[in-house]
Amino acid sequence: MTLRYLIDTMVISSPVSKLPDQEIIRKLRQHGEESAIAAPVWHELKFGCERLPRGKRRAGLQEYLDEVVSASFPILPYDSVAAAWHALERARLEKLGNPVPYVDGQIAAIAHTNGLILVTFNKKVFTRFKDLQIERW
Repeated sequence: MTLRYLIDTMVISSPVSKLPDQEIIRKLRQHGEESAIAAPVWHELKFGCERLPRGKRRAGLQEYLDEVVSASFPILPYDSVAAAWHALERARLEKLGNPVPYVDGQIAAIAHTNGLILVTFNKKVFTRFKDLQIERW
């Protein structure tokens, strides 16, 4: 199956949050085979897990990352093409006085350069990027 979606950190984290969003879980099941995550999202997930104290919560999250996320979703790199697009967009947005967080620019660049729809809760930040397709599930 062809990739269509790039899943953002908060969306991929929803199934293991204290109040899982059932619609997100349904959409992940429905579109999982055509979805990927970005390397910076993988970093955010792993970093968040490593910051937790050892215990049940951390073990459960590590299991989710290893057995569900890593096993189910390709992790797309931040490559030279994405870096070039990110640089152009970052400069454009800064000139407009509308900078965005660096990692969000990396994620947007990976989605854009791979022709994927970015699935996020944070449409406010990502709508600033030119020609980026966004959905909120």
